[in-house]
Amino acid sequence: MIRCVRIWTGPDGDTLFEEGAVDLPKGERGDVLSGTVEAASISFRETEPGGSFSPHRAPTRQFVITLAGTLEFRTAKGATFTIRPGDILLAEDTTGSGHSWRLMDDQPWRRAYVIVGADTPVPFIKS
Repeated sequence: MIRCVRIWTGPDGDTLFEEGAVDLPKGERGDVLSGTVEAASISFRETEPGGSFSPHRAPTRQFVITLAGTLEFRTAKGATFTIRPGDILLAEDTTGSGHSWRLMDDQPWRRAYVIVGADTPVPFIKS
């Protein structure tokens, strides 16, 4: 199972989140795998240890794949969740109050952004 946290904008304009996983229904040679997802682009970014980012919205619908670093994400209403290396964030809160984050350990946050279309099916399943 690959952990995935989905964030989106609720009807009141505030960011909500739910725990889930990447759906891995297929298998071969003892592996399980998802279907393919059409992506527009991929980019990489690194933030030094101790970094944080004030409330903001996702610029576009995207997967954020954490390679290194442990973060606390916070919604405008104060709800929090943690992202660790290997976790995926499905960021869909492109409107509303947004979210903030801060690094919690002494590692840089290394991540990959995978941009997906607004209507692109994604392999997220709620826990």
